[in-house]
Amino acid sequence: MLNRLLLISTFVAITLSSAAQILEPVKWSFSTNRTSLNEAEIIFTATIDDGWYLYSQHLPEGGPVPTSFTFEENASFTLVGKVIESNAKEKFDEIFKMDIKYFLGEPVFRQKIKPLTNEAFKVTGYVEFMSCDNNNCTPPTAVDFELTVPAFIADETTPANPDSGEESTETLKEETIEVAQPTAITIAEEMPLDQSTDKRGLWYIFFAGLLGGLLALLTPCVFPMIPMTVSYFIRNTSNKAKGRRDAVIYGISIVIIYVTLGLGVSLIFGSDGLNQLSTSPWFNLFFFVLLIVFAAAFFGAFELQLPSSWTNAIDNKAEKTGGFVGVFLMALVLVLVSFSCTGPIIGTLLVEAATSGSMLSPMIGMTGFSIALAIPFTLLAIFPSMMGSIPKSGGWLNSVKVVLAFLLLAFSLKFLTVADSVAQWNLMSRDVFLAIWIAIFTLMGFYLLGKIKFHHDSDLPYVSVPRIFLVIIVFSFVAYLIPGMWGAPLTSISSFAPPVTTQVFDVNRSSGGEQGSAVNQTSLLPEGYHTKEGAYGLVKFLEYDEGLEYARKVGKPIFLDFTGHGCVNCRKMEAAVWSDPQVLQRLRNEYVIISLYVDDRTRLSDEEQYTSDFGGRERRIRTIGNKWSDFQAKRYGVNSQPYYVLLDHQENQLAQPYSYNTNVGQFVDHLDKGIEAFRQAQ
Repeated sequence: MLNRLLLISTFVAITLSSAAQILEPVKWSFSTNRTSLNEAEIIFTATIDDGWYLYSQHLPEGGPVPTSFTFEENASFTLVGKVIESNAKEKFDEIFKMDIKYFLGEPVFRQKIKPLTNEAFKVTGYVEFMSCDNNNCTPPTAVDFELTVPAFIADETTPANPDSGEESTETLKEETIEVAQPTAITIAEEMPLDQSTDKRGLWYIFFAGLLGGLLALLTPCVFPMIPMTVSYFIRNTSNKAKGRRDAVIYGISIVIIYVTLGLGVSLIFGSDGLNQLSTSPWFNLFFFVLLIVFAAAFFGAFELQLPSSWTNAIDNKAEKTGGFVGVFLMALVLVLVSFSCTGPIIGTLLVEAATSGSMLSPMIGMTGFSIALAIPFTLLAIFPSMMGSIPKSGGWLNSVKVVLAFLLLAFSLKFLTVADSVAQWNLMSRDVFLAIWIAIFTLMGFYLLGKIKFHHDSDLPYVSVPRIFLVIIVFSFVAYLIPGMWGAPLTSISSFAPPVTTQVFDVNRSSGGEQGSAVNQTSLLPEGYHTKEGAYGLVKFLEYDEGLEYARKVGKPIFLDFTGHGCVNCRKMEAAVWSDPQVLQRLRNEYVIISLYVDDRTRLSDEEQYTSDFGGRERRIRTIGNKWSDFQAKRYGVNSQPYYVLLDHQENQLAQPYSYNTNVGQFVDHLDKGIEAFRQAQ
């Protein structure tokens, strides 16, 4: 009995495990509604699981696969206009560098048609779409539909003239068909559209605000005010409990003032406005110029100051009022007086928060900033004995401002890059971006060494220990950036720099040398093969049979690469793993690479199209991408990318398949196992 239970449990576990590979985040239902003799409507409703989203019909070229609707020709009706979709959300996508429209929940698509008969007729076609969550994307999938538009039955209220445009009051039954989505594939490692990503973004904004507040404390406008403010609370009350209470109120007031500022930004722009800020090239260009102005102020070109009358009026009011209101007004005086130093930091933070697209971001950013700014004032007022441990003011405060100016200059290029990508100006290539960053951080290093001096800087008789550590960090970062000028991936700054595809000069694509030698292999390939130059000059075969034939001809094993044009993890593997010299040497010299793109939308000829029944569902294979996705699922039981299979000439596997894993050593071992197994089989 126990053995039977164990057997049943094992079977159930295996069954559930297999079923877990089938994801159906989107289900389609189709319905018809005939409103008059010469008017009907086809309604497409997508039901999307929580955390998933569906792409719009209207996406720029070079992005993900948009949703599309195809109707087969039929003499019984004609289409009226195009498919109308629900209002889509929109966000700038960092991977594709473009605005992406998408849907959540239950979007509806409608296509009007003009019936050419009053009899019932069928409408057939298919909808093609992709859906994604934070970790997975379904492959471009075509779902067929077949609907019957009912015959039009006139009643007494029907107009005599069917072309009069008046609608019949006859209510017709809608026909609804539900279709489930096939197996999902892993394409994107991270997408900024679901709730979990929003949470991560808000935490990022909060900690950015916290860091900004800590930096603001070290500026010459704020740091000297700490002992002055603390001394005020200590001297102006004989009641220690009241002094501590006022100090707490003072800190809370600082938080309230800055959070109110963040709330004001949110209310002024709203969530839609903030989304537009994140995607508008003109706003991003404005932010770029704004940060340049802030940097110039920190360099000492001019002072950012609010009218002194504001500060004096509020200061006098604080002295007269006293109590809670007086303490609050004192906090407001701090905010106004320190504006020349905190203004650029606050402005930068609000810009970053606003362009994140979330309505909460400005408030969250200001919360982090104000907490970092308020805590030292509050703690030192409560525990005045700690005053002796804080360093004295001096020239180092001006140095902090200048270092911040260099960082603002570097950060400003992010907004110029976004504007350039969205507007397609082609001004900011990856080479230009890196050259400017190298110049900025090199100058910062020389400044920290005392080789560059601004008019408000004090003399630097010697280089302190903290400075020398900062110099080491800065020049190490410069050394890290330099190889990027020749095409090194620099994955740690990929979210700031333009994509590697904008690189004007890339040694990996140049002729000659170890890196470029692969490019010349193209001329050695027999004519008639479908090949392309891939990352780092590697030659890729795009047809499985052709690649297999060529591998047999040259006596090399096969590196079968299931990939996609929109596959983020595939790009990361190429940037982080394929770029390694050990990997490049093996892929270039030891293997024939066959890359099969599961999202290639090139349509197959009518003779090449077929119907697949994999997974118990019939699916029409219409495109090259459909074919390779179906090929991978049938042969290897997997439908995720990247997916690498090493094969011999009899199509036997030489090692266990390899998926997304950026450990270079493990990938090299994987390739070596395939080479060794291939040689032993010969």
